[in-house]
Amino acid sequence: MIPLGYLIAKAFDVEGTALVENLFRWRNAKLFLNTLLLTVGVLIVDILLATPAAWLTTHADLRGKRVFSVLCALPLAIPGYVMALALLGLGGNNGIFAALFGKSLPRLSGYWGALIALSFYTSPYLFLNLRTALLGLDPSLEESARSLGYRQWGVFIRVVLPQLRPAFYAAGLLICLHVLGDFGVVSLMRYETFSYALYIEYNMAFNHNYAAWLALVLLAFTGCLLYLETRLLSKVALHRAGHGTSRHRTLIPLREWKSIGYLYLSLLFITTVMIPAATVFIWMFREFEVSALGGLLEALIGSVSVAVPSAVGCAVLAVPFTYVGVRYSSRFSNTLARIPYIVYAIPPLAFALSIIFFIGSRGTIIVLICACILHFLAEAIGPVRSPLYQASPHLEEAARSLGCSPFQAFFRTLFPLLTRGMLIATALVFLATMKELPLTFLLRPPEYETLAVNVWDYTNEAMFAQAAPYAFVILLFSALFVRILIRKEEV
Repeated sequence: MIPLGYLIAKAFDVEGTALVENLFRWRNAKLFLNTLLLTVGVLIVDILLATPAAWLTTHADLRGKRVFSVLCALPLAIPGYVMALALLGLGGNNGIFAALFGKSLPRLSGYWGALIALSFYTSPYLFLNLRTALLGLDPSLEESARSLGYRQWGVFIRVVLPQLRPAFYAAGLLICLHVLGDFGVVSLMRYETFSYALYIEYNMAFNHNYAAWLALVLLAFTGCLLYLETRLLSKVALHRAGHGTSRHRTLIPLREWKSIGYLYLSLLFITTVMIPAATVFIWMFREFEVSALGGLLEALIGSVSVAVPSAVGCAVLAVPFTYVGVRYSSRFSNTLARIPYIVYAIPPLAFALSIIFFIGSRGTIIVLICACILHFLAEAIGPVRSPLYQASPHLEEAARSLGCSPFQAFFRTLFPLLTRGMLIATALVFLATMKELPLTFLLRPPEYETLAVNVWDYTNEAMFAQAAPYAFVILLFSALFVRILIRKEEV
């Protein structure tokens, strides 16, 4: 909570007239409206993209579902600013589309450009959370609904969707926080939000007091979202009420709709991965220089050295936060469980600067890893929490009655059910850390290279060909990591 105290101290470190001016600016109302419209729009688009994909890769009788699961998660491997640059590079008279087909497309910018880029970039968060929840559903619930006369669509609306509420809430909160904290996409698309204004005030105008107020408004926005999610989850009970055991799922035959399912998943992969990746690939071969590869291995080692311990640390720490919040729900435990989201809601730039202010110097590798764990812990909570809601508390009670200690009961009954969620949490944090820019840029030791820093340095100077190798390594390495994790899941 130290960064929050730093922001409050900075915000009030002005005279009374300047304080009122910072708080009651007309620009703040415009920034609030722009941020709200973008957040709601991204949520709607993500739901439309990810929900059918998650159902098709878990419930439908399609072949290659594991492959499609990896393909639907691949947009996580593309940094948001690379996604925006790729979309910008497609349009215009000198764009890639005009060079390939002789006809120019309108160049995306403003609200619609930011909406498309952020939706493509964040939809896998919802897809992975929904997929984890769908794999953990008890098939007997759907079978009981069908035996009572409901058709498949009615079963999905009345039985499946209510079971997915924790996954929707957790992923929706993460998506909102990503939109609120992103400055790369909105700055490239020239769409003013709180995060973009915060970046400008910190780095361009050097008005740190006003920037602190913008950060506090973002925190207030996030606090409302956290309160709403807590209220929605307060009465959720999804575990089995009676006795019995879960069985393996019977896949639903799509028959004549099977081709439409394949087409949808293929188009989703083409639009969210293939087009941006192909655009970067063309950039690389337009003006490729071998000298740009000199620091590639060093940057890869630097990124992995931070991403692996951060991902494992977040997955482990997410277990006690979710366990206390679900099994021992109270006002205090719910407040404690919300702290990672409050930390996550602090813009990374302000978070990094507050850490520098606290330690009094540039960061080290240990400081950078700790900062990434604190910042990305919220991303690990959702995948771990969903299976915990579906696990009956009677499992631990039965283990205790057989002589197990509380720790033995937890590790023998609940921990095996949480491993899938922990794997997904590890993948999410690993990919997020590989792409993280503000924390890495400000807290890394001098001359410490990472893939994200090199991509940003080159693209910021419009040197797209030099940035392309680093962007492709992020994509390929992250895709391999996601493939290994999803391969361990049972489909």
